Amino acid sequence: MARLVTKIALVSALVLTAACAPKKKLADLPPPPPPPQAAPAEPAPPPPPPPSNMPVPGSRADFLAQAGSDTVHFATDAYDIDAESQAILTKQAAWMAKYPNVTATIEGHCDERGTREYNLALGDRRANAAKNYLVNAGVSASRLSVISYGKEKPIATGSDEASWAQNRRAVTVVPQ
Repeated sequence: MARLVTKIALVSALVLTAACAPKKKLADLPPPPPPPQAAPAEPAPPPPPPPSNMPVPGSRADFLAQAGSDTVHFATDAYDIDAESQAILTKQAAWMAKYPNVTATIEGHCDERGTREYNLALGDRRANAAKNYLVNAGVSASRLSVISYGKEKPIATGSDEASWAQNRRAVTVVPQ
């Protein structure tokens, strides 16, 4: 029983000590909101809208506008880069230098004459000739990929020299 009395005395002492402890004060209220500011005399004019006829920098439309063309043409059974193609590829390389994060695919195409296998190989040589020119002009090879479509994707469907000349090409495709 003495233990019980001792325990009760200890608990009572703890309760009295806790009751006598200073009470925590409530946190101060946040400051009042600032007074409203007077409205400006004249609202600022909205920014001018971007010109609607200008392509977005770094886009496919910008590429075509700056480079002039995405296509270089080749002679029959050839994959040599002529002077006209060099001028186009030089402009393409300059545009790609301005936008180092843009990648491109160079597609090689042929006319309808010749076997499928021969045209796939020739289209690959044409695409790689254009890629090599761009790499030599300073474009990183890791940004360029090549694919050959051979005679599978003609842009001119006629069976004459004019149509064939349009189909013998390498096209630099920049994503939208």
